[in-house]
Amino acid sequence: MTKRHPGIRKTKLARRLFPDRQIHLRTAGRVSFFRLSHGLQLTILALFLLTGAWMTFASVSYMLHDKVLAAKDAQIASAHLAYRSLLGEVAGYQNKFSSITRDLEENHAMMLGLVEKNAALQQNLKSVANQLNSTEQEKNLVIGARKELKKQLAEIDYKMSSLSSRNYTLKDSLDSTELDLQTALAERNKALFESTRMRRHIRNLEVRLVDLQKAEEESVKQLTDRTTDYIGTMEKVIKLTGLKVKRLLSADNGLPRGRGGPFIEVKPDDLPANRLKANLRNLDSYLRQSAGLQGIMAKLPLTAPLNSFYITSGFGKRRDPINKRWAAHYGVDLGNVFKSSVYATAPGVVTYSGWKGKYGKLVEVSHGAGLKTRYGHLNKILVRKGEKISFRQKIGLLGSTGRSTGAHLHYEVLFKNRYKNPMKFIKAGRYVFQN
Repeated sequence: MTKRHPGIRKTKLARRLFPDRQIHLRTAGRVSFFRLSHGLQLTILALFLLTGAWMTFASVSYMLHDKVLAAKDAQIASAHLAYRSLLGEVAGYQNKFSSITRDLEENHAMMLGLVEKNAALQQNLKSVANQLNSTEQEKNLVIGARKELKKQLAEIDYKMSSLSSRNYTLKDSLDSTELDLQTALAERNKALFESTRMRRHIRNLEVRLVDLQKAEEESVKQLTDRTTDYIGTMEKVIKLTGLKVKRLLSADNGLPRGRGGPFIEVKPDDLPANRLKANLRNLDSYLRQSAGLQGIMAKLPLTAPLNSFYITSGFGKRRDPINKRWAAHYGVDLGNVFKSSVYATAPGVVTYSGWKGKYGKLVEVSHGAGLKTRYGHLNKILVRKGEKISFRQKIGLLGSTGRSTGAHLHYEVLFKNRYKNPMKFIKAGRYVFQN
């Protein structure tokens, strides 16, 4: 038995369900007819099904239209709420920028005051040294006067001895003896008067020398206290950055090397002005230490590179913004408006300026003492390699070059090529501004 093809069976089924038909019309005794072929019937059926499907879709869409409009209204209300919240955050950032600007101005004034205090300390030290020289000269005069008085007393004693011997030898001549005795008494009284006057003068000089030494010691003590307080403040600021003072001082090329040992205060003897000399030596040591710390403070990046910012990613472990995997982040990401000004956080020399891989456009600045700062993802660079830059000098514009998901500044701080948390330096700078 021969098997029929499925397509042939379907065609025969369609022709059986929709055979050719004729519609007869009678009009005024005339008979006419229309022929409905198999294909025309299928076409009319298809049009009818399409019209029904379209009407069903339109009805359902009309019923769901109100729900879609309600969802869109909710999204618009949410967007308005987010916009108002963003306006509030912008106002907060503007207030923070004003506060930081005032802090910078106060810090600048404080630094100028510290420089003036240092100059005054140096001037007072010179004045103390000059007065010490004058005291030494007066001491030498007193010592010379002592020697001269001792010599005169010895001569007087010798004359009195000679007079006594002459008195014994001239006993027979009463007149001459009485005359010689009167002469000797007059010379002795004169010598005693001179001796008493010189002793009084010596005591006055010694009292004056002691008073002068006390006054100078008090001045030196006040200068030493101010210097030690200033040193303590600078060391506290350095500790707030997470760095060690000794390592910073050893890394500073401007300081002498090869010095150390335990601190043993000089113990003065009882000679005049020696205690003052010891105090001056101690003060000079503190002043050298203060000068070294001032040099270090001038190299620390204690301000933020942006006038206003918000932290988009902190220092340390984080989820990568692109592949969402855990990774180490050796800086901080600071957000602000696109093309905002980027400033150097401390004076130094530009050691790199240009494109650097995933950093995009990068500026690296060396501040000395092993300290470096880096500014990545810049839109535009305004400095060249080898250029000396000053504190708060504009070095570029904030952008999104390199491996970045949006406009921000990638800011790094390095000490001896080791990454440090930049926020500790910024917080230490705020402590300086507040005090």
